[in-house]
Amino acid sequence: GTKNHKFMAAYVESNLPALTLLGRGKVRDVYKVDEHNLLFIATDRLSAFDVVLQTGIPNKGKLLNQLSLFWFDLLKELGPNHLITADVDQMPEIVRQYKDQIEGRCMLVKKLTMLPIEAIVRGYLSGSALKEYNTSGTVHGIQVPAGLKNSEKFPTPIFTPSTKAEVGIHDENIHPDRAAEIIGAERASKLAEQAIALYAKASEYAASKGIILADTKFEFGLDENDNMILGDEVLTPDSSRFWPADKYEVGRNQDSYDKQYVRDYLESINFDKQTPIPLPDDVVTRTQDKYLEIYRILTGKDVQV
Repeated sequence: GTKNHKFMAAYVESNLPALTLLGRGKVRDVYKVDEHNLLFIATDRLSAFDVVLQTGIPNKGKLLNQLSLFWFDLLKELGPNHLITADVDQMPEIVRQYKDQIEGRCMLVKKLTMLPIEAIVRGYLSGSALKEYNTSGTVHGIQVPAGLKNSEKFPTPIFTPSTKAEVGIHDENIHPDRAAEIIGAERASKLAEQAIALYAKASEYAASKGIILADTKFEFGLDENDNMILGDEVLTPDSSRFWPADKYEVGRNQDSYDKQYVRDYLESINFDKQTPIPLPDDVVTRTQDKYLEIYRILTGKDVQV
């Protein structure tokens, strides 16, 4: 149960001195294992409005890591991904010594040259796309049907890329033509095709569990033979909007299985969107419960913590 989690510390920073730390993202720490392999650690850090908050969410990293693993497995027939193993016992000895610290929240992955494009697919009108649509009738500069309402389903899912920004800078939504200029036309069209295929399969699966996958973001990289490989994490509440289908209603914002409690709380105190502040216990608890709930609904399992 979760009744004791207040006393469980959130794991907000990994410490693996034998490995080379390549960087700490908003949520993930990345280490070099050798020339070909990286170790991803999903911490319990929480970011909202692009600010990493002072309070982590206990076990959030494990939930997100294991949800990613679930999706990698479900989607593997659609194309290769970067996962080598998530079983610490199968990892190189230099990693195994940290088993107690990283078990359940790590992945050994192939090192890729990441493409500088976020492959976002939207099935529904929401978030930054809704704001743009209300202003100009377009989504990432793409003409879409007139008269769509908040959270309405598009006739077909659309590829709406963004550029990858450095930490602390907002990603920029771009038109698919701009993605073609950045990474080349052939690669951009393959990226779009692959992202839409992954979204289609994932949203069909989610629907079978009573969940609408409104949108999601994939990242791809190239291996040493220039093959395009699915990387990063996939289809977690940090990279996707999951809505309960039974509460879905066009014309308003939907309840989301993610950081909505945190965002609502921060809005309610007029958060300045730059100071890393702590969160009250009830917001932490409710956020943790939301992450746990979506994990259970989608996988049918309890998380291994």
